[in-house]
Amino acid sequence: MVDPAPAPPALPAPGPAPLVAVVGATATGKSDLAIALAQRLGGEVVNADALQLYRGMDIGTAKVTLAERAGIPHHLLDVLDVTQEASVSAYQRAAREAVAAIRARGRVPILVGGSGLYVRAVLDDIRFPPTDPALRARLEERAAREGPELLHRELAQRDPEAARSIGEHDARRIVRALEVGELTGGPFAAFLPRPRYVDARTVQLGLRRDRAVLHERIARRVHGMVAQGLLEEIRVLRAAGLDRGLTASRAIGYAQGLAVLDGTMSCAEAIDQTIVGTRRLVRKQDTWFRRDQRVRWLDADADADADADGGLLDRALRAIEAAVTAPDRGQS
Repeated sequence: MVDPAPAPPALPAPGPAPLVAVVGATATGKSDLAIALAQRLGGEVVNADALQLYRGMDIGTAKVTLAERAGIPHHLLDVLDVTQEASVSAYQRAAREAVAAIRARGRVPILVGGSGLYVRAVLDDIRFPPTDPALRARLEERAAREGPELLHRELAQRDPEAARSIGEHDARRIVRALEVGELTGGPFAAFLPRPRYVDARTVQLGLRRDRAVLHERIARRVHGMVAQGLLEEIRVLRAAGLDRGLTASRAIGYAQGLAVLDGTMSCAEAIDQTIVGTRRLVRKQDTWFRRDQRVRWLDADADADADADGGLLDRALRAIEAAVTAPDRGQS
């Protein structure tokens, strides 16, 4: 006879349900934990992986299948064609609407993903400045023709604070700061993220794994993707315009797969480059999330049977309970 699952912690009843974010590097097990939490808390999942927004990019992004979702509603998966550009500001609006709708249904919203800026866009007080493609193109042309150093000196006169924080060779950020200044008449710093939750009942859970274990999981995942038919997926997406998608076509695994289809890279080379690129991405994700002191870290390598504090799910539930009852509720 199987014992029934223990009841989840008694989360405080007054007010809306907590907004739970499960964050961390690629291949740490975020999706599995998010689904388990949704099952125990009566929740729904909101995607915060920029590449999983794209329809058809399933194998190469490790997107959870319908069967793996275990009946849990998932939001903001498969909402863009591969020819479209993902917009953080558009995502912010859609994700916050999804969170509000989930709460209106009396359920718990669970945000999950490793795209740091997308997570912050939902959780924190962030405003996104307007863009003007024509203006940006002119500034980019000047940077290429005159050199970014000249534009950096111009930025130093218009927005000294922005110039001090941007390197004189960082053409992309120099152009963006000048674009924002011309469009808004205000300093670039006015649009920088402020690490303060929009919703006081926000809880960030971070998953971490031993680096050697994570590297092994990444290698196994990449080999598994190829075995599952990643190249065929890329072939189908190419017919749908993958080459025209500036974001989708450059994604780790997809760029290498396109090279294999073009005959400029062997499959073995593509696998090696994808593993290396994913490890590099993991380092960036780890650095991003570890800067946020509000994240409550959980060791995903702990053996649930040997863990005196219970398995990963139980530890996550206790962390949520502790966070929503804390006096400061994670604000900084």
